[in-house]
Amino acid sequence: MFTKILIANRGEIAVRIIRACKEMGVASVAVYSEADRETLHTALADESICIGPASASDSYLNAERIISAALATGAAAIHPGYGFLSENREFAQLCEKNGIAFIGPSVETMKALSDKAESKAMMKKAGLPVIPGTEALSGLEEALKEAESIGYPVMLKARSGGGGRGIRVIRTPEELEKAYATAEAESKAAFGDGALYLEKYIYPARHIEVQILADESGQVLCLGERDCSVQRRHQKLIEESPSPAVDAAQREKLTALVRESVPKIGYVGAGTLEFLLDPQGNFWFMEMNLRLQVEHGVTEMLTGVDLVKWQIRTAAGIALKQKQEEIPMSGSCIECRINARSTGRITALHIPGGPFVRFDTYLVQGVEITPFYDPLLGKLIVYAGTREEAVRKMKAALCELVIEGVETNLEEQLALVGEAEFSDGTYDLRFMESR
Repeated sequence: MFTKILIANRGEIAVRIIRACKEMGVASVAVYSEADRETLHTALADESICIGPASASDSYLNAERIISAALATGAAAIHPGYGFLSENREFAQLCEKNGIAFIGPSVETMKALSDKAESKAMMKKAGLPVIPGTEALSGLEEALKEAESIGYPVMLKARSGGGGRGIRVIRTPEELEKAYATAEAESKAAFGDGALYLEKYIYPARHIEVQILADESGQVLCLGERDCSVQRRHQKLIEESPSPAVDAAQREKLTALVRESVPKIGYVGAGTLEFLLDPQGNFWFMEMNLRLQVEHGVTEMLTGVDLVKWQIRTAAGIALKQKQEEIPMSGSCIECRINARSTGRITALHIPGGPFVRFDTYLVQGVEITPFYDPLLGKLIVYAGTREEAVRKMKAALCELVIEGVETNLEEQLALVGEAEFSDGTYDLRFMESR
């Protein structure tokens, strides 16, 4: 097991990882930008080191500075969290070169799977149904030709990264001509890789993702599915597990498919396979996220499996202990992402409590919310024995959560979980179109 881990991230995910390290008896190192000097993760870690100014490119995306911090503090491993460098194979390779363990898949696996178009080809070979699409495009001319072959509408997507960046729905050649350069630039700025690819736009659909843990022996645990269909401009707002759109027979079939395919690609660690569920009940593989997801807490609350700890353990070569049949999958869990809509200083904060209520956050009273990073303030997660109870519990928790000093989306989230389509579970990816 690692004796000291550097967390190459910020905000709520850095706090989450540091807490896991403390519970495991592992020393933690926080890195921070000048804008984050007084945030919670720097106070909770055993050691903290500044890696640059506020700009992400000069701090959290600066691989050399992060490696230098790890070497200076004697960290044996680096946990990248999500976003930033979490799926950057050059960074993982740099860790390897400097004798530092990267808590994530191997460099070889990342090289094979970080190209989302190529990963689809691998998953198709491994037995999963995949959405028709292309490999990385050479430019607009090839994009126009391939779109015509696939048939409009299509999705123009970034080869690297995630979080909805670099994604466009394209319905005509004219739209593709207008969108290509913008999507390319957006992807380059966010992930350091401007490559794009196309895939068929399946619509209407539900966004279903399957959480897995895998160890070096090839054992794979499938920890159920999450429904992430409540999205605005491809940014997730609400997630829940299990999905109200997936019945027991579908879940069993999907679990079997995933558990059969993952060992064939040699994956180790925590990962997520994302699918679209069409109106006919067919699952179509989109991509695999080679990291911890923002919404991992939903699965943790439902199953009782600590994904962060097991991500660290599998990276250290420790075998999974549980068997698939031992994973509890009863009840219902819902998460609302709480985002800032302005900057400023938190003047008042009250976090809701009670049984099976969790708020993953980096907020403390007095902390400054800056414009430099993702607006996520925290994730409010509830669990109950039935979905109806979970919806009621979420409404109560949202009403109790108080964040003053900045504008947030609290009121919107309360309105969304009160909508009839959400309450009865019939929503899909069209849910936010008119809202």
